[in-house]
Amino acid sequence: MSLILDGGNGVTFPNGSNPQAAPSKVLQVVQFSGNGITGTTSTSYVSTALAATITPLFSTSKILIMVSTTGTNTSQNTFFTIYKNNTTNLGGGSQNCFTAYLYNSGTTSLWIPVNMTYLDSPATTSATTYGMYIKVSGATGYGSLDQALNTITLMEIAA
Repeated sequence: MSLILDGGNGVTFPNGSNPQAAPSKVLQVVQFSGNGITGTTSTSYVSTALAATITPLFSTSKILIMVSTTGTNTSQNTFFTIYKNNTTNLGGGSQNCFTAYLYNSGTTSLWIPVNMTYLDSPATTSATTYGMYIKVSGATGYGSLDQALNTITLMEIAA
């Protein structure tokens, strides 16, 4: 393996020659697991306790986000999404193929597994936080994460 040190370009690794920086290699894993209910009656996304922070080693890295939890709703629909740094909704709008959605047309609470996966390109080496947010479709509803084990896993992938 060769390392190239160039005063004008900094330090570079020939493509695929460094096991720590070769494309598609997992560079680091961060995981947060916790118990406790986070619930809301808000029709706007609110943060939950399910969040983790990762500091990418390279600005070209991708971050694979995996969330596993159980969600509930009562009398209204509940939406789940992931925010980056508490400002950017990675799910975009209220309904798409990434944002999880629990439909409920009755008054009975429904407990449903919620698993989400998203590949982000943060383009930074600064600490980046990813967290699950929830909202309900109407003010008379209530949505929450279960008090069972909730997990968010962040994997830095070399690109």
